[in-house]
Amino acid sequence: MARSTKSREIQVQKPAQSLAHFQTKLGSGEEEDGGLLKPILIGVAALVALGLIYGGWGTWQNASAEKHEAALAALQMEVEGDGVTPVPPAEVEKRMRERLGRLEGLVASAPSSGKAATAGLLSTWRLALEGKAPATIKADEPWGQIRLAQRAIALGLTQEARTQLEPLRAKATPGESWAEAFWACQLDADRLAGDRAQALKDLADYKARFKGRGDASALENLVQSI
Repeated sequence: MARSTKSREIQVQKPAQSLAHFQTKLGSGEEEDGGLLKPILIGVAALVALGLIYGGWGTWQNASAEKHEAALAALQMEVEGDGVTPVPPAEVEKRMRERLGRLEGLVASAPSSGKAATAGLLSTWRLALEGKAPATIKADEPWGQIRLAQRAIALGLTQEARTQLEPLRAKATPGESWAEAFWACQLDADRLAGDRAQALKDLADYKARFKGRGDASALENLVQSI
């Protein structure tokens, strides 16, 4: 007897996914991608913000230093004159005494890059006005020699200032805390002497030693004033 045949359905593919199932799966994938993307975006935003803050801080520091140097240069010119017409020592002393409070204010507000040099100038003025140096400073120490040179400049004694500075030149490198003050004083002595050629040589020497480490803008301004 022949076997009865039964119709058979051969399933060739899985049942189609419902629309709801597809949307759920798609939403799950987006959440996973979003979970990875958010930390990346937050990190990028933080880096951008940090860069803006750092750039703004650097700009503010540069502006602050330039403002300080301009105020200090203006004060020194008021006391010492333009370097062309000699000012009598008695008149220099009178001007220093009248403006001592302003210099003290500049020391208090000086940025870190100009604090030492400005404080040194204040000590020099006090030395000139009181006739004695601070007890902690000796003339045979670099800071003492620089301050004596600054005093000589304030009194219009160019050669005396250069005599005090010359022994320090070889050691005036970035490793010395007094080096920046030395070069500022050296250029100031050149300005007082009206010696632009020497000032250009000293500026080039400073730049060669402090390449990438110092701010030459204040010294360049001194040279331009000669």
